Formats: sequence, C-alpha cells, structure tokens
Amino acid sequence: MPVEASALAKPALRSPVILVVLAFLAIHLVWGSTYLAIRFAVETIPPLFAVGVRQFTAGSLLLLWCLLKGQRPTWQQWRASAIIGVFFFLIGHGTLHWAEQRVPSGLCAVVIATEPIWVFLASAAAFQRWRMNATLCSGLTLGLLGVGLLFQGETLRSAPGVSLAAVAVLLGAISWSIGIVYSRRSQLSGNPVLLSAMSLVSGGAMLLIASALVGEWGRVSFAAISPRSLWALAYLIIFGSIIAFTAYNWLLERYSPTLVATHTYVNPVVAVLLGWWLAGEKVTLSMGVAAAMILAAILLVERGGRSLAADSSF
Repeated sequence: MPVEASALAKPALRSPVILVVLAFLAIHLVWGSTYLAIRFAVETIPPLFAVGVRQFTAGSLLLLWCLLKGQRPTWQQWRASAIIGVFFFLIGHGTLHWAEQRVPSGLCAVVIATEPIWVFLASAAAFQRWRMNATLCSGLTLGLLGVGLLFQGETLRSAPGVSLAAVAVLLGAISWSIGIVYSRRSQLSGNPVLLSAMSLVSGGAMLLIASALVGEWGRVSFAAISPRSLWALAYLIIFGSIIAFTAYNWLLERYSPTLVATHTYVNPVVAVLLGWWLAGEKVTLSMGVAAAMILAAILLVERGGRSLAADSSF
C-alpha cells in the first residue's frame, strides 16, 4: 500500500535507463509480491508482531539514513507522522497482516486495489466537495458492484472467519485512504523519505505495543518460526518497505504520478498469479470477474477525477 502523491505532473529528469527499468520493476513486481510474502511471514509469526517488526525496522533504517544526511525532524512532523502511522500502518497494515492468516493473498490484493475509490469518497467528505460526472459515477458504481461480487464469492464462504477477515482488509483499505486525505490536509512539508520514515517508525512502534496488548509477545517462539517466515519477513523489510518505497519516491521526482501509479493495476495481477503459482491459492471465476470490474473502476475513477480537476482550472 504506497503513499499517495500530488496530482501535479513533474518534468522528467534524465536518468540511466537501467535505473528507471529497475525502479518500475520494484513498484510493479516487488509490491505485488509482498502480499504472498505477508502470507508466508504470518504462518509462524504472530501478525501484529510481524508487521510491527517490519515497519519499525524499515523506518528506523530510513530515519538513520536521513539523520546521517543532516535532516532533523520537527515536533509538528512527528505529530502528523504519528497520526498517519495510525491510519496507514496500525490499522491499514495491521488488518492486512492479521487477515492473511485466513484470506488468500491474491484476494487481499484485489480488495486493497479499491483504495482509489475510498480516497475519492473520503476526500469528497473531508473537503465537502461532492462534484460528479458520468465517468466518475460509473467508476464508483462499478467498483462497489465489484466489491459486492467479491464478497459473494465462494472463496469467502469456504471456512469460518474468512468473510470477517476480508471485511478487515476492506476496513484497512478505507483507513489507508483516510490517512492519504489527512496527509493532504495536514500540509506537512519536508523530505518525503524522512516523513515516511517517521510514519513507519511511529506505526511500527504502535503495532508492537498493540501486539503486546493482545498477548502476541507471549506466543512468539523463535524456535517455532520457520525459515520461510523469516525469509519472508526479511524480504518485506528490505524489498517491500525500503527498496520499493525508495524507488517509488525516486520515480515521483522524475515522472508524473499518473505513470508511476500504474502499479495500482499491476500489483493485484502479480499477487493473484504468485498466490496461485507458489501457494496453490484458488482463482475462481467470480474473483476474476470482480477483479476486472475493480480495475476498470479504478481507471474510470481516475479519469473522471482528472476531468473534474481540469474543469475546475478554468
């Protein structure tokens, strides 16, 4: 789940082609693969503990790097970053990691893909601007129908608790979207890597506290943690939370957010294919149709939103 950027396009900077290709591969493939990595990590590591370690470690390394470069956070930045950490990581990632004990990773990725829809609705509510056009209305309707079809699928009825876990993923996506809107309204300025590192540290610390409060620390047995879970957690820290996120920010400095945001369409496809290939996750017809509806809805919502923004500029 990446941090939302400004809709303003930035002029492309000249960069080595190989770096550009690797950066796009990182946000398309690595972020898509993190859903399966989460599933492997929470197999033998309690979910809140796993995501807390992941975010706190990644954030601490990024924060250390920023401090070595002479960047110093302010109290206002820490306060806003802590609030963002609640929406993004404590609720957003906490629910996702908990749910992946029950819900297939590919299905989680499809649910998370609905975030642009919730961002629009949360933004409209926060700014009290309910402007609409036919394209945007069609996208919202199609997206909600896709979510409804997804939650009616046979996968969610396959075992007790699966539907509840899927609802938790949806609530996490909505929470992440609210965090995006808050980050816009806070008008917090500063180095984006520093601000994100602070949010990761804050969210990771809160996740570790929540893990302790629900009794997970007492259930952590390092002898019982499988090598696959450890490798998955290391992959999430290094590739998912550090490399891919750094690539995301690097690309935003050189290309328009619209181009960079193409990962929104690719990540669910990568997650579904990897879940099917490496974990034997079942891909049903209703899930495929729902995913297609949601991806089409995202495209319509983005086009409709850009059309409204263009109209308001006159």
